[in-house]
Amino acid sequence: MSFNTFGKIFRFTTWGESHGPAIGCVIDGCPPNIPISEKDIQKDMDRRRPGQSKFTTQRKESDKAIILSGVFQGKTTGTPISIIIHNEDKKSRDYESIKNKFRPGHADFTYFKKYGIRDFRGGGRQSARETACRVAAGAVAKIVLKKIIGKKFNIIGAVTQLGLMSCDKQNWNNSEIRKNPFFCPDKKSVKLWEKYLLAVRKSGSSCGAIIELRASGIPIGLGAPVYSKLDTDIAAGLMSINAVKGVNIGSGMNAAFLSGEENSDEIIKQSGKVKFKTNHAGGILGGISSGQDIIASFAVKPTSSILNSRKTIDKKGKNTKISVKGRHDPCVGIRAVPIGEAMISCVILDHLLMHRAQCS
Repeated sequence: MSFNTFGKIFRFTTWGESHGPAIGCVIDGCPPNIPISEKDIQKDMDRRRPGQSKFTTQRKESDKAIILSGVFQGKTTGTPISIIIHNEDKKSRDYESIKNKFRPGHADFTYFKKYGIRDFRGGGRQSARETACRVAAGAVAKIVLKKIIGKKFNIIGAVTQLGLMSCDKQNWNNSEIRKNPFFCPDKKSVKLWEKYLLAVRKSGSSCGAIIELRASGIPIGLGAPVYSKLDTDIAAGLMSINAVKGVNIGSGMNAAFLSGEENSDEIIKQSGKVKFKTNHAGGILGGISSGQDIIASFAVKPTSSILNSRKTIDKKGKNTKISVKGRHDPCVGIRAVPIGEAMISCVILDHLLMHRAQCS
């Protein structure tokens, strides 16, 4: 299976399957002498970890990230950083009854038709379990960015829409995101979302979500104007996450509804500093960072594994029905927040290193 590596200078390769003995990643291109520890990485791993509330899958994984190489005496050496994460709570028997059926909405059908073989245990390589590796790589990227850019660098993601329920982004509060199981930035929406998602789960169905990412402290000049635009690579990174079906940069799709006057982010000089009146561009102009906050959002489809019976076919092409039992997120988008943060962090660091190489 090709294409398991992401990035140009700061690159990571993920490996492993959902129900295999372990998953992991190998990070290449990380600058040397960056202080880093397993504890630093674990902070982000814990935010993605399953089984933390009744609103996510009840699969119990500690998701402990163990560094095997690339770090000596607490600092990166500039050599590949290898990280392993053991799978501890596999229940492969849950898939025995449906191993010859293709789950609608999943990649079962296309994967089998392409490769002629597939690991039916939780989706194998196509499972969102793989994203734990991305979070580990993203945690390393965040640490390096903090070291290079300084304390002004920050990235935070939040769920702004849960199925049919949106939140009021005017009430966005960074500290509130860490206090509720939905990564919701609006405290007033939490109770409503709780009732809504419990009803969705009780009905045997699922719902989608929209996640917004905000990165601040980004220097001007990251990205290239043609084939390696910063927003191109951000979109590619976010689209590569399981179940993501759409990405917006800044106003994104909504820019089509704005006039030229509304959409143009006017530039002024105030107190000796260049400022933008608005940020419809999401901090990126012509593929290059403008120094404003980078704003990106992505849509995650409803979890495809649901209890309600659906029509499908089996490996022999016969019509049948399927009901997917087991442990699944009623809204997989909730745990996509730290994954989105990880991917955009890796892209920004990759472009920062390319910028330094060309324009230092």
